[in-house]
Amino acid sequence: MMRIDRLKGASSNWFVWLMASALFFVSSVMVVAQPPWRENAVQGQGVSRDVREMYERGLEWLQNQQDATGRWKSSGGESGPGVTGLATMAFLAYGDDPNHGIYAETMSRALRSIIEDQNGKTGYIGPSMYHHGFAMLALAEAYGACDEEKLWIGSQVDESKRRTIGQALELAVRTAVTSQNKNSIGAWRYSPDATDADTSVSGAVLVGLLAARNAGIEVPDKSIDRAVEYFKSMTSPSGQVAYTGGLGGFDNSPARVSIATLVYSISGRKDLKEFKATSTFLKASDVSETSDHYGEYTAYYKAQALFQADIEAWEKWNKVLIRELKEKQRSDGHFDGNYGPAVATAMNLLSVALNFRFLPIYER
Repeated sequence: MMRIDRLKGASSNWFVWLMASALFFVSSVMVVAQPPWRENAVQGQGVSRDVREMYERGLEWLQNQQDATGRWKSSGGESGPGVTGLATMAFLAYGDDPNHGIYAETMSRALRSIIEDQNGKTGYIGPSMYHHGFAMLALAEAYGACDEEKLWIGSQVDESKRRTIGQALELAVRTAVTSQNKNSIGAWRYSPDATDADTSVSGAVLVGLLAARNAGIEVPDKSIDRAVEYFKSMTSPSGQVAYTGGLGGFDNSPARVSIATLVYSISGRKDLKEFKATSTFLKASDVSETSDHYGEYTAYYKAQALFQADIEAWEKWNKVLIRELKEKQRSDGHFDGNYGPAVATAMNLLSVALNFRFLPIYER
């Protein structure tokens, strides 16, 4: 069960929720309904005090760093709709009600800014496909959870840039599919017009597409199949995953191995020999090895990959990660990292968000 209500136009009215829940149980929609009140939630119970305190301090810092437009400034690191998407995910992953909870306005401002940053004609949420992928993922996880009627209330955004979350998500999916169709390799790189690809950018976009499909948006099977084939071509028999350029270039990158393991898992391809290779390689790594020189980026993907591949392996690694992040978190709640404090804080929080398990993308 999830405590975020995934029903479009969710209401706080108890009778409406009961009716919606009843409809859910007789439907075939792969979405889990749950009342938005945190005290009624089943998931998240038993989460350690360390995780809760760390998470709440991090969210408080993120909330304080958001500007009036809904964006997070670079503070010496990355900024843009992808960063906004990751921060939005961190709030959604905590399971607080996005319509009436203490972070509701923070999430609404963030979602409005993502939609405002989207090109209304092409659907591209630039300035790179990294940003597009993470922003698309946030839209997919927010779709149905946030009350569309309230989203634009009080906003100063020009009417021409206002769209529903569903409309923005459909446009974002179209951009990703169009970009892939123009790419002979069948994957993605920094630009939507790129002719080459890499497993890092492709992972961000593919996870966004899979989340959109899970939310009920039409995503062509061909697009998922081609992307999975690309990852297969980049996976060695040992489980190592190359970055770009086809065969060769394999090394012990836990980030890339985690990305491949994750996309094989959530695309329903655990029967592939490539999944068995990457998950075995990942589980064989030292449990104390929580990250590499990419830090929060590796932790973000490795947490999800281990959770999907082997729950016992994730539980062991998760305990080490929590201890490590508790030591790294600054007194004001933020984390330092390679891409700036906003990215580091959002990604590190999301790496322990599996302890709550409220987002659909975090289901097994």
